[in-house]
Amino acid sequence: EVQVAESGGGLVQSGGSLTLSCTISGTTFDDVAIGWLRQAPGKGRERVSCMSTKDISPYYEETVKGRFTISSDKAKNAVYLQMNNLKPEDTAVYYCSAANHDCLSWLGTMYTAWGQGTQVDR
Repeated sequence: EVQVAESGGGLVQSGGSLTLSCTISGTTFDDVAIGWLRQAPGKGRERVSCMSTKDISPYYEETVKGRFTISSDKAKNAVYLQMNNLKPEDTAVYYCSAANHDCLSWLGTMYTAWGQGTQVDR
């Protein structure tokens, strides 16, 4: 069974930075796409970023391009989301999720695993 778990949320000041971590178990990063979604109070779920070994480049939602960077560490079987220049609108619960194969599957909401979420407050 594929499982993912987030960590690293917290409170950060205006323009600050934060790194979220997503650890993968039950499979390896080579076999899945890992992405981040977020949900702000009173709003719908928003896809933020995704990466996989099958994709040439990561996916970023337009409002985070240039500020957020997704990366992986295969040795740790983990994916990270580096968030810089955080804005009030970035405040949300951030979820890590997995999908089979590539980010096209992930963007198609074909999720196979979800984390419990981690709160980011700016």
